[in-house]
Order: sequence, then C-alpha cells, then structure tokens
Amino acid sequence: MYMNQYQTKALETAIFPDEDQTVAIAYLSLGLCGEAGEVANKIKKCIRDGNSYSGIADELGDVLWYIAVLAHYLEADTAMDLNDIAAKNLYKLSERAKRGTLQGSGDNR
Repeated sequence: MYMNQYQTKALETAIFPDEDQTVAIAYLSLGLCGEAGEVANKIKKCIRDGNSYSGIADELGDVLWYIAVLAHYLEADTAMDLNDIAAKNLYKLSERAKRGTLQGSGDNR
C-alpha cells in the first residue's frame, strides 16, 4: 500500500468534534502527541520488564493514522501529500548522511 492510499483510507475513519479546520488540526496534533506518548510508555515498560516489543506495532499504527490525517488537513498550507512528505524526509536524511551530519541537533545540519 502506498502512503497516499493509506491516507485516503485513514480519512474514511476520521471523526472530529468540530468542522473547523483549525480545531481539526489542533485535535489531530494532540492525538498524535498522545499516541506517541503511548509508544514511549510501552517501550519504557518493555525496557523495565524485559518484554518483547511486539505490542508496539498497534501503537505505531495509531501514530501513522494521526500523521496521515493531519497531513491531509495541513495539505492546503504545505502543498504536499503524504507521499511527498515521506520522500522529502528520506531525501533530507540521505543528504545529511552524505554530509556526515545525521547525528547532532537542529534542522540545518
């Protein structure tokens, strides 16, 4: 499945408390943070208890859902679809790898 296909399917299950785009973006951003926190919490417990990471796939799927739907709502401002976002990210990382700047911090590496 391609990223844009996933995004289209994810949008079929998107429900918001308000039709306003600003509210939707805020709602999705908070949901993304919540799901990312669940991933971190499960990993913490795996480290603490020595458990397998197998249950984390579901949480990563939830993170992916929020990213896909949020990207759709931001698309009007960014003029990028999910495939473009993924490709741009891989390009950025490959350029950093070429320059030997994968490690470190900041956007301008």
